[in-house]
Amino acid sequence: MLVAFLATLVAGAATSIGAALGVMGRGTSPRLLAGGLGLSAGVMLYISFVELLPEGAQVLSGGGPADPRGTALAVLSFFVGITVIAVIDRLVPTAVSPHEFTGRMTGSGGHDEVRAPEERAADLALRARLLRTGTITAIALALHNVPEGFATFVAALQAPEIAIPVVAAIALHNIPEGLAVAVPIRRATGSRTKAFWLATMTGLAEPVGAVIGFLLLAPLLSGDAMGAILAAVAGVMVFVSLDELLPAAEETGEHHTVIYSLIAGMAVMALTLLVL
Repeated sequence: MLVAFLATLVAGAATSIGAALGVMGRGTSPRLLAGGLGLSAGVMLYISFVELLPEGAQVLSGGGPADPRGTALAVLSFFVGITVIAVIDRLVPTAVSPHEFTGRMTGSGGHDEVRAPEERAADLALRARLLRTGTITAIALALHNVPEGFATFVAALQAPEIAIPVVAAIALHNIPEGLAVAVPIRRATGSRTKAFWLATMTGLAEPVGAVIGFLLLAPLLSGDAMGAILAAVAGVMVFVSLDELLPAAEETGEHHTVIYSLIAGMAVMALTLLVL
């Protein structure tokens, strides 16, 4: 059991690698921000449509090929997930306290930059939106990582030798997940520490999911309930990608960087899922 838990912990901790990449350097480059947000959107969209939604339909169909009933329930759960996160999104304040931001940019040596009032206001608005984006992304990825961690844990319990490639693949695709959270939080708060640890915490949801699933949820989250949860999480991730990540990325003015990064994120996930 200890080996299974450590395997799950290693897979989740790989998020820290992406978090570290997201906080390296100045972190204020529009191209870096656009690339990070586009990459994370590609990751989340691909996971949702290629892995989570089909898997939810399969589970809801009794574990075999997806049938009309299972597909219909998965689609319903998908849109329920979108509705839930949309309601949560409406409840999150769009503005934050002005004391959270000093108007200082990384690399200014801690001194206020001389900028036009409208430029400063636009920057504060962007930071507030990115803070909200990063937080919602962290929540969505943490929800996704809980069942993923439980699955890794079960695989390691059943056959440790089979768990090795599973852990490697999950760890690999957790790297861009860490980047997805760290980049907007880094840009919004100017704090490398906050960005790194918040992104890392999303990965730690995997060992937490392993423990909770093993102790409490395994008898309950099975069959139709698990299938519905997988499809609903897919809906959450799609909403976050389309409503938060891509619009924020486009606001940087780096349209082609966003598109190329979006495709790169999908390609990374495709390769890791093929290995998985």
